[in-house]
Amino acid sequence: QINFVACQLFALLAAFWFRIYLGPSHASSAVRHAFATLFGIYFAVFCFGWYSIHLFVLVMMNYGIMNMASIPNIHRYSFAVAMGYLTLCHISRIYIFHYGILTTDFSGPLMIITQKITTLACQLHDGIGRQAEELTAEQNRLAVKTRPSLLEYLSYLLNFMSIIAGPCSNYKDYIAFIEGRHVHMKLLEVNWKQKGYDRLPDPSPTGAVMYKLCVTLVSLILFLTLTKNFPMAYIIDNEFLDKTPFLSRLGYLYVVTQAAKPKYYFAWTLADAVNNAAGYGFSGVDEKGTFRWDLLSNLNIWNIETATSFKMYIENWNIQTAAWLKRVCYDRAPWYPTALTFILSALWHGIYPGYYFTFLTGILITLAARAIRNNCRHYFLSSVPLKIAYDVVTWVATQLAVCYTVAPFVMLAVEPTIKFYK
Repeated sequence: QINFVACQLFALLAAFWFRIYLGPSHASSAVRHAFATLFGIYFAVFCFGWYSIHLFVLVMMNYGIMNMASIPNIHRYSFAVAMGYLTLCHISRIYIFHYGILTTDFSGPLMIITQKITTLACQLHDGIGRQAEELTAEQNRLAVKTRPSLLEYLSYLLNFMSIIAGPCSNYKDYIAFIEGRHVHMKLLEVNWKQKGYDRLPDPSPTGAVMYKLCVTLVSLILFLTLTKNFPMAYIIDNEFLDKTPFLSRLGYLYVVTQAAKPKYYFAWTLADAVNNAAGYGFSGVDEKGTFRWDLLSNLNIWNIETATSFKMYIENWNIQTAAWLKRVCYDRAPWYPTALTFILSALWHGIYPGYYFTFLTGILITLAARAIRNNCRHYFLSSVPLKIAYDVVTWVATQLAVCYTVAPFVMLAVEPTIKFYK
């Protein structure tokens, strides 16, 4: 954990330096690719020692597949190899960690690299192996028309901005960032003359980075205070179960679930800030004319905490992973896309039984929530008081459903999960 924080803070400083001194106007794309790659490799070795070899093995195996496999099958082979290798590493970690998380836990970066490998393979398949009319608008926009060079490939997968904690981004967006077209492309979507500008503005990420660092600091304080004092294990303590009324148990379940979130808020928001500091993550201009730097954001904390549906909750939690699941599974699944997407999510996270309890339960919760919303919501839209009452009830139901669903994800093992459900 100390290595993780040290690497991310150093990456933040390196990102500022990268944007100022190795910006597209000061350095060639090759230099920017090389710097991002070498620093990323250094961070991986610093954090995980010789375990980082797994990252490099998977990257080079899939580079071979990308260059030798036929285009109609490139996404299938890349997916099978990347997910297969990740699963084997997850299995080996069971024997190394025995349900613990030690400094040699290299699975996080490996999971991000797996996302990127499969994303690039699918987008290559879309760009070279399919006709434009076969693609959705998003697939057409993100399709990759040529195989990347080795340097571009390594930079995309191993760059220092995302190797430790992600997030996964699209290959075309990353290349546009390295080549200096990233912000310009988004700005061209707005009619600036109509807004009184003579030329394109130059949006700075500094404000967004400072805001996200403040969120990171608050999350760290909450982690050090709440998370340690409200462990998930207490909800299956025999004395707690015997002496605590049912409604109080539900209330405490909500509290311990909230206490488990700050570490994710901390890690993902800091990773987002690192990318923004390098000048990556600009997503355009909102309706108020504000520059937005949330292209790579993994969280929308306000929408998470105020979600009135299970769908709204999961759409705002680990956003980039949800986007990856949609692009490589949900949009391409020949049948049962919801079920297959949840199963892939469980497999990607690992082989701990708790993950499968969570994601298989998530299928049922999603289908139930969708049915209730479709059949009941319209009855409560006729007046403001009814709509408020509906929102309050669905907020409570959503938060408790999430707590019930994710508790096994935290507890990992079968025995505490069954005890919790009972």
